[in-house]
Amino acid sequence: MADLIFRNATLADTDALVRLENRCFDEDRISRRSFRRFIDMPRDRVILAEAGGELVGYSLVLMKASTRLARIYSIAVAPETRGGGVGEALVRESERQAAEADRIIMRLEVRTDNEAAIALYRRLGYRQFGTLRDYYEDHADALRFERRILFYEPQEGFPEVPYYPQTTDFTCGPASLIMAMAAVHDDQPMTTLEELRLWREATTIFMLAGHGGCGPHGLALAAWKRGFEAIAYVSQEGPLFRETVRSNDKKRVLELVHEGFLQDIGETGIELHHDPLTLEEIERALLRGQVPVILISTWQLNRSRVPHWVTVCAVDDQFVYLHDPEVDVEDGETIADKQYVPVDRKVFDRMSRYGRNQPLQAAVIVGPRRR
Repeated sequence: MADLIFRNATLADTDALVRLENRCFDEDRISRRSFRRFIDMPRDRVILAEAGGELVGYSLVLMKASTRLARIYSIAVAPETRGGGVGEALVRESERQAAEADRIIMRLEVRTDNEAAIALYRRLGYRQFGTLRDYYEDHADALRFERRILFYEPQEGFPEVPYYPQTTDFTCGPASLIMAMAAVHDDQPMTTLEELRLWREATTIFMLAGHGGCGPHGLALAAWKRGFEAIAYVSQEGPLFRETVRSNDKKRVLELVHEGFLQDIGETGIELHHDPLTLEEIERALLRGQVPVILISTWQLNRSRVPHWVTVCAVDDQFVYLHDPEVDVEDGETIADKQYVPVDRKVFDRMSRYGRNQPLQAAVIVGPRRR
């Protein structure tokens, strides 16, 4: 096959697209009117693959204004050229154009019985994250796949933050703190034993159901104990997450633990602020070689309202880049999926506020070892 040439479709390509669509599909065909509408939509891409001047495939990529997601809505390859790499090349070109448009994730759907396409997407790094029942015209189901396509490019001035995944369901705070400390000091241990030691020191005893979680006061103290500079930002005074427990005895324990943290902080040089930490201050801290550990609501990530600690690695004009220590291996995630995760600045502002009525903002900024 001649070398492939890619270009974006114009209205003059509509007839050729309709002919290819009719050759490739018996059902769920895109109409002439729809092709024209997609071509006219500035955000969407109808990408053509040509060989020897002939149309041999297309990819239709949708990009809504309200999200950083892109979606391959349809992809077709001429029957006589299948197996020659046209489909893979179209997927890669679709990803390239979507990444240029600042899209973070590419998603797509594929029939459950399309084994060749499923194998291709898995080989290209796509992971299944859901199933759509009765999705196609013939009532067949569709598998949903996604892959991260936009990655952080190192910028001068920001510290290099190594990645460490949490090894339990309840140690996101210690894992995030380990990453921050290791970024400012090469000899910081990055081990499960250190992770659990930090959890024992920083846990608030009762946070939600199950094991206790770590609060900003405890994490700041744990960093200080290891010789690091630490600044804590907590937008609320008093014990955190008190409303998440019903028992008065447990509420009293939270109060006592909080009092103990404050007493211990008073004997250190830790700065404790009750003002919210702004994104501008986060960026300035990074440029000073300090690394922020931030409490977020995971609603923006996975539609769960669980409080979760992450490490902020970099900031640019569009994104805040996070190391998320939680890797869901059972869901097909890998460590690469959770490093330098780009989050839109506006989304990050909402994400960094936990709760509804009086949202909590909490952070610990870890600095170099004290002299």
